[in-house]
Amino acid sequence: MTLSLTPAIHIFSSVHTGKGVASTVWKRHCLLRRSIRKLAMAEQFEMPRVKLGTQGLEVSKLGYGCMGLSGVYNNPVPEEDGIAIIKEAFSKGITLFDTANVYGANHANEYLVGKALKQLPREKVQLATKFGRAGFDASGVIVNGSPEYVRSCCEASLKCLDVDYIDLYYIHRIDPNTPIEYTMGELKNLVNEGKIKYIGLSEASPDTIRRAHAVHPITALQMDYSLWVRDIEEEIIPLCRELGIGIVPYSPLGRGFFAGKAVVESVENSSLKDHPRLKGENFDKNKVLYFRIEALAKKHGCTPAQLSLAWVLHQGDDVVPIPGTTKIKNLHDNIGALKVKLTKDDLKEITDAVPINEVAGMRSSDEVFHRTTWEFVKTPLPK
Repeated sequence: MTLSLTPAIHIFSSVHTGKGVASTVWKRHCLLRRSIRKLAMAEQFEMPRVKLGTQGLEVSKLGYGCMGLSGVYNNPVPEEDGIAIIKEAFSKGITLFDTANVYGANHANEYLVGKALKQLPREKVQLATKFGRAGFDASGVIVNGSPEYVRSCCEASLKCLDVDYIDLYYIHRIDPNTPIEYTMGELKNLVNEGKIKYIGLSEASPDTIRRAHAVHPITALQMDYSLWVRDIEEEIIPLCRELGIGIVPYSPLGRGFFAGKAVVESVENSSLKDHPRLKGENFDKNKVLYFRIEALAKKHGCTPAQLSLAWVLHQGDDVVPIPGTTKIKNLHDNIGALKVKLTKDDLKEITDAVPINEVAGMRSSDEVFHRTTWEFVKTPLPK
């Protein structure tokens, strides 16, 4: 719909507006005109697009993490609601959608994303999924990177998603028993067969990244990265930039903490209630960090979630966060973070408001899963 102000301007230009009713009407008209212009500017917003890695993958500057739709943190949303939020994200310019074969029971999240894709133009969507987490045993999480498992997982995901190819296929966690060269060799075969287009890593150490990249170019590295998890800044981010690898932060809002989760909302019905940073003395200490960000958000005229996400977005054109939400309102709020412009001084002020040495508690909610992250897992050398 196109809104024209010309007739109204001509009418009011012919009316004496110095006092009385005409003056009041004119003021209202001016307010209406400003509101319409603001609305038009909002509607003209276009999602920025960036190159992820150097192999040609172009994505929206903000992605969408689909995991929460299948009940990892809370109860699963109804299928129609999940499809609706994915479609809404696409309508707002988000084209990178992230899932995994272990999100939800029996590939539930992949099935859901696949159904949503049937209602979207496939060629305009960048679909990412993952493999590698194979279950549990007495020692903890089983991670499998064997070539046979790589292929079986890819074939299964293609079937569940009901697609011919996967745009970005991640190694979800690194197998401590299989040389990364063997895992990458099979992924390279899948690229050559056209079943996947680009390869990604998740929670990989610098040594693993270099060795994997030597077999086949890595397009993206997915890592836990937010205002209160910044340990990849020292070595991993510089390495990714040296090699031309894009950075995809998961949990960019700190498991929802910087969106007010647990501070102004209840997490009693969520698995987050057991997160080390949201319990006891740790929670009391971390609340202080949230309130600092809340104060800065008021200064910038945005929400704490938008400011926190804007901080991540401003870390570079090669950084594409994938926040997840089950609510369209929160989706719109996240997209609004792209409109928050921050200077170098702003970024420093925000960073200084959350000193890493003041963050209380382990970053992972489960010690078993934490032991599968990049700080602990080394891939063996090929025989």
